[in-house]
Amino acid sequence: MPFLQGMPFSLAIDGLSAAMLVTLAAILAAVLIFAAGDIGPQPRFYVLMLVFAVAMAITVTATNIVTLLVGWEIMGAMSYALIAYWWREPEKAGSGAVAFLTTRAGDLGLYLAAGAAFANGQTDLSGLSGDLIAVGIVIAALGKSAQLPFSFWLSRAMDGPSPVSALLHSATMVAAGAYLLLRVNPLLQQTGWAGPLVAWVGVVTALLLGVIAVAQTDLKQMLAASTCSQVGFMVLAAGTGGVQAGTAHLVAHAATKSLLFLGAGAWLTLLGTKQLSQLTGAARKYPLIGITFTIGALSLAGIPPLSLWITKDAVLSTAPTAIYIVGLAAVIISGVYVGRMLREVWGERAERRTANLLLQIPLPFLAAASVVTGLVIAPELDLTWWELLLSGALAIAGIALGRVTVKPALLQNWLGLEAVAQAVAVRPTMGLATALARFDDKAVDGGVRAAAATGDLFARVASGRVEITVDGIVQRIGNAAKALGRWARRPQTGQLHHYYAQAAVALVLLAVLLMIVR
Repeated sequence: MPFLQGMPFSLAIDGLSAAMLVTLAAILAAVLIFAAGDIGPQPRFYVLMLVFAVAMAITVTATNIVTLLVGWEIMGAMSYALIAYWWREPEKAGSGAVAFLTTRAGDLGLYLAAGAAFANGQTDLSGLSGDLIAVGIVIAALGKSAQLPFSFWLSRAMDGPSPVSALLHSATMVAAGAYLLLRVNPLLQQTGWAGPLVAWVGVVTALLLGVIAVAQTDLKQMLAASTCSQVGFMVLAAGTGGVQAGTAHLVAHAATKSLLFLGAGAWLTLLGTKQLSQLTGAARKYPLIGITFTIGALSLAGIPPLSLWITKDAVLSTAPTAIYIVGLAAVIISGVYVGRMLREVWGERAERRTANLLLQIPLPFLAAASVVTGLVIAPELDLTWWELLLSGALAIAGIALGRVTVKPALLQNWLGLEAVAQAVAVRPTMGLATALARFDDKAVDGGVRAAAATGDLFARVASGRVEITVDGIVQRIGNAAKALGRWARRPQTGQLHHYYAQAAVALVLLAVLLMIVR
């Protein structure tokens, strides 16, 4: 491709990408250890997981838009392969397709941005500018991070294996969109409109997806909705220019969410269910899983002094008043769904059981990270003591409200976003495709067939009329030449006196001809 000549495949590590790489490595190690106990010896699975992680590493260290596209594309393809890993089950294969196609629709924005960047002679991520580039990157990032209106694909992604959910929701895929917005934050601020838009999308997603989480009866669905909600805080930070706060929340959330998904996955493996009503007492049956899961859940809610309490407040401190108030409402909602899940898993006494060691090894380390990450990062963040107290108090109040049961079908079905996407995008697209296919069959393909039939007709006419005539003439000329040849051979008798006689006749005829001419 001539326009890519001289374009380097360029990777670099700075403070932002270094934090992401360390987080990715730590979460990947924990997830793969858990997968050894959950999935077992499945070489294809581990290859896909490692390629997935490599694609994320390329994405976070890319310095130009071509390198970014390479990592972004590979990551999307691997997400489909991993979500649909149990592809022999039609529902899971379908969920992989929904997740892939939804994120691909958003990814078109990145191609729009790349095209605009090439047209303007811009390729380095740090030097991007222009409204069209900003539009494309915002669409791609919101799609990848499952922000409104793309959130529903994350619900379908829950059909993948538990280790995939843990990695996808914490250190890869979903985090990639938020990371990209943080990386190109100067572009968002430069446009004047992109920053506020991104901030509002993030905080509204944090609030609404938190409400959706409260209504879920499936533990993995609850955690998926909470991922959209918590990533909303990272997107909010990107919109308000709080790059440091957003990065801190991303790192802390990665440890917390991987811990929660691995805990939920362990219960799914051990008890064969992910329904909250059937997980009553699960934390008492498996105390190590229960205790570490609880630490992660309390961190997710923003309970002091755990990590997300600090990082969530750091994000909110960068927001203007209106967004700050909506963000505090999202903090309360976080406490509500965390209170609900903890009430169920600790619900009643149960006989203790043993669990596979590989399922439990990563959990204490992730729990420790959920506790200390925020405290380690806190000195680097701009925090206000009264805001910390306020957000902590609201989180505790949310936990106390965890007994509230909200189960409207619309919320359990993620606001019907997938149905809306089907009605607004999928069905019209498929209808257009069907109409174009019919046009192709009847008009384009029909024209080709008509042209072929006409050519065949001309060929038959040529064969029946022209070819027979020409062939007949050639045949007659050939026969005449044969006859002349036979006549010419007759004088060739081999007797010398015949040749002398023929020569004498020829000389006489020549002499007569010369006299006539003269």
